Amino acid sequence: MGIHVDADPLTSLTGPFMTVVMIAVAVIVAAGLFRTLHLWNRNNKQPVLSVRALVVGRRFEAQTRRHSGDDNASQQTQSYTYYVTFEVESGDRMEFAIEGRNYGLIAEGDLGKLTFQGTRYFGFDRDNNRLGQMG
Repeated sequence: MGIHVDADPLTSLTGPFMTVVMIAVAVIVAAGLFRTLHLWNRNNKQPVLSVRALVVGRRFEAQTRRHSGDDNASQQTQSYTYYVTFEVESGDRMEFAIEGRNYGLIAEGDLGKLTFQGTRYFGFDRDNNRLGQMG
């Protein structure tokens, strides 16, 4: 009947700390899933629109990821996200993330028909006169 003394007081904190970390991770994942489903649902409720639009901007973001290869050598990979900004006849501007193969076919100043649904980009059909004017 002696008094039990834990040899390492740090181990008594590990359990509660890990529980808090796991709950935090679960909340972050749930919030991201909720946001994605909410955006998907909101887009589905929007009509598919095709409007005349002028390309007023293009940009891309590069992301570099570093990781270890099979030989423990540090390797990196890059991925790109491409964006195009369109101005419609009302003067409103909309930016869409698009695929790289489409990004290369669109230039600033292009005039054509933009097809989209909410925040979803479906396509852009350029008019024959490449550098058109709105209106």
